Amino acid sequence: MIARVALDLALGKEFDYLVPPELEAEVEVGRRVKVPFGQREVLGNIVAIPESSPHAHLRPLVKLLGRQAQLTPEVLELARWIADYYCCPVETALKSVLPDSVRREQDGWRQRLTVRLLPVRGELPELTQRQKELWNILEEWRELPLQELVRLAGTTTETVRRLEDKGLLTITSEISERDPYAADQILPTDPLPLNDDQARALAAIGAAAKPSDAPPVFLLHGVTGSGKTEVYLQAIARTLEAGKGAIVLVPEIALTPQTVERFKARFNHGALRTLVAVFHSHLSVGERHDEWQKIRQGRARIVIGARSAIFAPVSPLGLIIVDEEHEPSYKQEESPRYHARDVAVVRARRAGAVVVLGSATPSLESYHNAKRGKYQLLELPRRADNAKLPIVRVIDMRTEARKAKGPPVFSHPLHEAILQRLERREQVMLFLNRRGYSTSLQCPQCGFVAGCPNCSVALTYHRHKQRICCHICGHEEVAPTVCPEKSCRNPAIRYSGLGTERLEEAIAKTFPKARLARMDSDTLQKKEDYRRVLTDFRIGRIDILIGTQMIAKGLHFPNVTLVGIIHADLGLHLPDFRAGERTFQLLTQVSGRAGRGDIEGEVFVQAFTPFHPAIQYARRHDFLGFYDQEMEFRQQLGYPPLSRVALLTLRGRNEDKVRFSAEHVREVVVKAGSGIRDLVIAGPAPAPLLRAETFYRYQIMLRTQSMARLASALGPSLRDTTLPDDIRITIDVDPVNLM
Repeated sequence: MIARVALDLALGKEFDYLVPPELEAEVEVGRRVKVPFGQREVLGNIVAIPESSPHAHLRPLVKLLGRQAQLTPEVLELARWIADYYCCPVETALKSVLPDSVRREQDGWRQRLTVRLLPVRGELPELTQRQKELWNILEEWRELPLQELVRLAGTTTETVRRLEDKGLLTITSEISERDPYAADQILPTDPLPLNDDQARALAAIGAAAKPSDAPPVFLLHGVTGSGKTEVYLQAIARTLEAGKGAIVLVPEIALTPQTVERFKARFNHGALRTLVAVFHSHLSVGERHDEWQKIRQGRARIVIGARSAIFAPVSPLGLIIVDEEHEPSYKQEESPRYHARDVAVVRARRAGAVVVLGSATPSLESYHNAKRGKYQLLELPRRADNAKLPIVRVIDMRTEARKAKGPPVFSHPLHEAILQRLERREQVMLFLNRRGYSTSLQCPQCGFVAGCPNCSVALTYHRHKQRICCHICGHEEVAPTVCPEKSCRNPAIRYSGLGTERLEEAIAKTFPKARLARMDSDTLQKKEDYRRVLTDFRIGRIDILIGTQMIAKGLHFPNVTLVGIIHADLGLHLPDFRAGERTFQLLTQVSGRAGRGDIEGEVFVQAFTPFHPAIQYARRHDFLGFYDQEMEFRQQLGYPPLSRVALLTLRGRNEDKVRFSAEHVREVVVKAGSGIRDLVIAGPAPAPLLRAETFYRYQIMLRTQSMARLASALGPSLRDTTLPDDIRITIDVDPVNLM
């Protein structure tokens, strides 16, 4: 018997091994194994069991890992598709499919010693006073973890062992599951009544869940607060009734305790009761292991998580929901550079499952697919409780700057609106998508700007740490008190620009009695910080919440009646064709945090380019208007969704060598894509961020409508291309970031 194995080494090939007779009954595709490789032993996955091998003198497997196959055939085939489409070795794709905590040789379960009382025949043997106290505690509880018993009795494990020697109790080692939400008190909830729009969406999704040749992909376009989550919950209930499981993808930032609690509260009771497994970056390695095992064993039939949750071993799979489907965080930035939304569609198609893509601001790609009939469009045009969408007021900061003789942190209208909310005991959210205190350090005398020695960016000043930092590579240095230029040494250096740290300081000075909190990656250092701040805000301990994009979506606080967006046009001027789309999405999502209760919400958008279409369409909550005008721009230049893009990036520490290598790669691409008529090749050209983490970067952009065909030709051609040892190339198919 032969097993074909993909090793945990990115070698781009698979290896055949003999299966020892004593292991034949247990060998199956998807099983983790340990095999000899050269002079060492390595781990890998069985990816096939061929009848024969072209190689002679095969070496035998060393051992099988785990008690069952970690990879289902469906997920294994998905990994192969990812490797082909995103131009990476299949071993790299498999590493994304299986979490590190499951890939290890040793069993990842945590063992715990448990003490149990044994039945006593006749009288108790003679016991010391301490032993009697311990016996009395155990007689009351019957069973306790060893450490808990020792704590309650105020004694040592030696005392417990002596009772074991007397035959009064037994100590056994058992698996102790790590549940990140074990301490939460979650009250059961029942389904909510649906309005007409929600009911129509649920009916369409429910009908599609019935067996068919090709279940459709739904695009659920619902305004903020329209009740998309309730539609998700009731669609999942239908899926569970059919005996299948569901995966719910949420952006990492939107994975809040609120989201998890709503799903656990709905499915922790009743006939559809099931465990809900959670996957996100704040879990420990052990917690990830145990959550994955709950899914593989079939005990958790619902999975909620960030992009990697799309690979959860749910079987049979009936429904995949991608909430906030437009979010760029669904795209992985390292190999394999997959997009979880697109992988969800492929996985569902192969599993015969339904996909629901939900958003108030769909990506242009998804909405274009709905317009041409590839996806089925479902719309929720009004809020679930018939509440009004917030009033959005755009403030021209050029006028405010002239009045204040310099750009103010916040405008006079926003100042007055905050004051009113504080007087009425309502809550305020202020959004600024830039952390730190000031964005640059400049000398007005000689023109010096403090730049990163490793990247083509200015250093950001963090006042609390008194350091200037690079947000690309992490470089830090002490903030200077005079101009660093030796020929200048001017003490009047100036910090310019605005970050969340400076915004917090300005708010604290202006509203000294207000209770403030700031949410950005500088303030949230521990995994429980995010939950703690949101809980304090929900119960009213915080009046004003300041934050970056992590407060922009997925949050529901009925007492928030005012949202202020500081520097709304911050992302409009980036060298990326999606800059307008991202700004529109962000403004709409942030605005949607206001007025979700009984009181109508109000939003103030501060901008220096107030008449930009992205801002004006967001002000009117007009997605269709924005879509139509943005598609005109995309059509003129042949950008997605009217084509597909692949971005090749070459990097190295010698700029001339990088440029020369990029020109050579272009020749390879021209040859590989010679049969693709609509292929457009742009570059090589310096990347918008020329230098990052000490590496110079050049890019080649490819555009075509036949991306699958291009990828199948591109991957092998570039793998066979010889480049200098110090030059690296990355292939990003369907990139979301062109920097």
